[in-house]
Amino acid sequence: MTKRKSLAPYLFLTPAVTLFALFLALPIGYTVYLSLRRTKVSGLGLGKGSKREIFVGLDNYVAAIGDGELWAGWLRVVGYAALVLVVMLGLALVFALMLDAARVRLARFSRIAIFLPYAVPGVAASLMWGFLYLPSVSPISELFGVAPLSQSAIVYSMANVAVWGGTGFNMLVLYTNLRAIPQELYQAARIDGASELQIALRIKIPILAPAIILVTVFSIIATIQVFTEPTTLRPLTNTISSTWSPLMKIYRDAFVTGDLYSAAATAVVIAGISLVLSFGFLRVVKNRAFGEA
Repeated sequence: MTKRKSLAPYLFLTPAVTLFALFLALPIGYTVYLSLRRTKVSGLGLGKGSKREIFVGLDNYVAAIGDGELWAGWLRVVGYAALVLVVMLGLALVFALMLDAARVRLARFSRIAIFLPYAVPGVAASLMWGFLYLPSVSPISELFGVAPLSQSAIVYSMANVAVWGGTGFNMLVLYTNLRAIPQELYQAARIDGASELQIALRIKIPILAPAIILVTVFSIIATIQVFTEPTTLRPLTNTISSTWSPLMKIYRDAFVTGDLYSAAATAVVIAGISLVLSFGFLRVVKNRAFGEA
């Protein structure tokens, strides 16, 4: 009986561990394996020769780190991410605070309306905005005199798609955390003469700090891995190259030029940078997130 009890936790964990191994650990391990190898053509004289995989160690990583296209893509993505994160998380916080205000009308309709764009698939959203951006039919060009797909505006156009689609999800996370705050805190603050703005700035936002940090980390990871928006908009304009973002470069190397080994090494490098940025951000704000010094 005791032995059965000791095995019970492991039996319950088996499905989760199996899924983790099959769909996360195994693909990551195979990607690392590919990144350490390369195809070598052997044979002399006429003919194509035979191809075989050989171990090349860190050569693919050295080539990936020294690739100017990769770092140019990173610079573009950093500018794009800075714009998206500030606007998207700022709007999400403002909307969450407005919906949690003491006197708010049409709260249920507003929540659904703000969240609904998140339910639209990224490709569909990019296509929808892409048609609105086309010079021949764009109302934006007529109203504001700006070409959304031009070289100077393309980053803002892609950022608009990401903000439109991601604000609702982050708003819902923040709003859910706000609803969990005891109402007695607000009542005590109002008795002391605090206005709704003071309550938001001095009570709600400080309590929301861990949730804000959470959505920020998730948004950083998602934004620096941007792929859908530039790939979908690329056929509509010549201002987006095939290596505009690091993930687009991986896609081109793997499925257009057929260099799986370089693509695997670049993917590992990008994953490493994403982890460093995420953990670095958490390290900076861990006092607010986890109450640690």
